[in-house]
Amino acid sequence: QVDVVESGGGSVQPGGSLTLLCAASGFRLDYYAIGWFRQAPGKEREGVSCISSSDGGPYYLDSVKGRFTASRDNAKNTVYLQMNSLKPEDTAVYYCAASFRLECSRVWVGPFGDYWGQGTQVTVSS
Repeated sequence: QVDVVESGGGSVQPGGSLTLLCAASGFRLDYYAIGWFRQAPGKEREGVSCISSSDGGPYYLDSVKGRFTASRDNAKNTVYLQMNSLKPEDTAVYYCAASFRLECSRVWVGPFGDYWGQGTQVTVSS
């Protein structure tokens, strides 16, 4: 059974940190480009980061560069998104998606995502 599961979301104060996990089962993440997306209430979904073994990276949305770091542990079949210096505008449901051997640019120009997780809520508020 193929599945992608995000975890690690929560509520933090501005300036805080969270690490999101994207764990895959039923397929090997190292053959896939892994994109992180987020969707805030009333807004469209946007690409946040992408990591791929085929075209390098990771790549980031401008507004998170220097604050977020994507990484992968192939042995654990898991991709991580370390989020530091969080801001209220980072509040959203965060999703990870996997696309087989796709270039990361598709995270932002579409389409992307053979498999999607269910999302994890990140809330940044004082």
